[in-house]
Amino acid sequence: MTFRVGIGFDEIEPGEALEYSMTLTETHLVLGAGLYGDINPLHVNARFAAASRFKGRIAHGYQTSSFMAAALGMAFHGTAVAYLEHRCRFTAPARAGDTLTATWRLARKEPKPRHGGGIVYFEGTCCNQDGASIAEASASLLVENARA
Repeated sequence: MTFRVGIGFDEIEPGEALEYSMTLTETHLVLGAGLYGDINPLHVNARFAAASRFKGRIAHGYQTSSFMAAALGMAFHGTAVAYLEHRCRFTAPARAGDTLTATWRLARKEPKPRHGGGIVYFEGTCCNQDGASIAEASASLLVENARA
């Protein structure tokens, strides 16, 4: 499925996928450190990070996780009632300059007629520009049917 905004519960079926891409910049790393209050030298100190196992500065894990969550938030903008759950496992670091692609596949749907829609359950991956997996995640949202 081509990425679009405002998908309703009744407009997506198990097996369908959503994909969203963005290039992570130096600004994301710096703003993330300030926003999260996490100034671990792996994120903000080039000399320290160069001597680490990562051989350079890396993005906060929450940046990857938040990027993935944002893809679903945007896809269901206007129809999402609540983002219910998000679990993320990091498999490799992300760095400034990486183009991240989040791919979410709808695993299943659970109708909730009382809410005018239902719960959607997704499994997702996030890869960098080289196709290397940097995160695996699952998420669920309560979503209304499409508005006519």
